[in-house]
Amino acid sequence: MAKLPRVEDPNFLVGFDHADDAAVYQLTDDLAIVQTLDFFPPMVDDPYIFGQIAAANALSDVYAMGAVPKTALNIVCFPEKMDIDILDRVLQGGSEKVMEAGAVLAGGHSIDDVDVKYGLSVTGIVDPKRIFTNVGCRPGDVLILTKPLGVGIVCSADRVGEASASAMEAAIRSMTTLNKYAAEVVRRFPVHACTDVTGFGFLGHLHEMLGSGTTAVIYSDQIPHIPEALHYAEEFLITGAAQRNRNFLENSVEIEPQVPFGIEEVLFDPQTSGGLLVSLPREAGEQVLAELEKLGLPCGIVGEVADRGGKEIIVR
Repeated sequence: MAKLPRVEDPNFLVGFDHADDAAVYQLTDDLAIVQTLDFFPPMVDDPYIFGQIAAANALSDVYAMGAVPKTALNIVCFPEKMDIDILDRVLQGGSEKVMEAGAVLAGGHSIDDVDVKYGLSVTGIVDPKRIFTNVGCRPGDVLILTKPLGVGIVCSADRVGEASASAMEAAIRSMTTLNKYAAEVVRRFPVHACTDVTGFGFLGHLHEMLGSGTTAVIYSDQIPHIPEALHYAEEFLITGAAQRNRNFLENSVEIEPQVPFGIEEVLFDPQTSGGLLVSLPREAGEQVLAELEKLGLPCGIVGEVADRGGKEIIVR
């Protein structure tokens, strides 16, 4: 995208300049549309659950912008030689998540491919004065994460037959949970920055949120995570993508020696349909956390933002 010309349009409020979660185009003083898309191959065997996960993941980018999804289109790559009933189950899972979001599944497009891939193009709406972006953390903010980390590690362990049934159940429950419920709480408070944690891992997406004058201090013992993920990480059941995340961030992150290796890996672990990572004033953050806990969401205040001192991110 770096070689493409920048769009000069005053109504184009959020584009691809800062790797934000979705694009925003203003229609009126009080209304803007939010557009995003995402699709990928299966990470679980059950086609219905895969459809749910892929749809929840695509819808998440709209929630991360402070917006409400309204319409969605299926994106399908599917081998003609494969049993069409499998595709039916994928689409059923996706459709049910779109309905749960309160949006309308309006159609889509499919192509013949050698492998299965599925996702959604999603359009939402937002007040132009209430857009969340993934930059803007301020000193004094706290950081809230609304889902547990570790789904990438657990799915990696499952691919080699090492993940327990309870670990996979926890990972699937997290990946199929819409960020709708957390977003409905967060939207009522003064948010300075927000994103959803996906392929770049917790630390990669946090890196995008910080400005040149701020440092994030992360409390490693406050990170919500799938318990078995720590054990699997200690057994080196980890992903290549997590190591790419680690390499990319090596000059930006300081991890104190007492932080366990398993927690390190969880923080670099790429997530599918991960939670929202929100930066907001401390007083508001404590209220948000209390309301999220009432909903039964596994969440936590995982760090704070301070004036720049040393590395961009410090994990304690």
